[in-house]
Amino acid sequence: MAVARIDSGSFSEKDIVAKMTFDKRPSVANQQKRLFKQQIDNFVQTAKGSAYTDITGGVLQSVEFLNEAGAGQKYILIFSDLKEELVKGHVRNFPIQVDGCNVVALNVTKLRSDNVDPREYYKRVADWRARVEAGGGNWRIVNDLERLENIFEG
Repeated sequence: MAVARIDSGSFSEKDIVAKMTFDKRPSVANQQKRLFKQQIDNFVQTAKGSAYTDITGGVLQSVEFLNEAGAGQKYILIFSDLKEELVKGHVRNFPIQVDGCNVVALNVTKLRSDNVDPREYYKRVADWRARVEAGGGNWRIVNDLERLENIFEG
């Protein structure tokens, strides 16, 4: 399992905040999970916003990590408004390969402009869905975090 931040240029190992492969022994895995949670808690307390959001770079880095780790099940969870804003010169408008990955957008934040024209929100969601599915992945959106555990079922 790994957690990475999305910032101005996210296709980089430096954006992985925490990563861990859990042991098969429950007692060891439980200790590892506590450590992993502590690392995430520490990150959340010190995280700062970024002027840009490189969602594509974050997804690419995630796919690379999952493939290198030999993950049996591949999940990429995205907490975002799904509006990609890039540093001038960064290129991300190309097909992405997410073969076998379950890409889940969680609690997609609605922007002020979405209140004026909700079609903007639906277009962002539809565009990401089309991009993920065209790249061989499965897309899902979950806005109720109380149902988070359901994403790993069946």
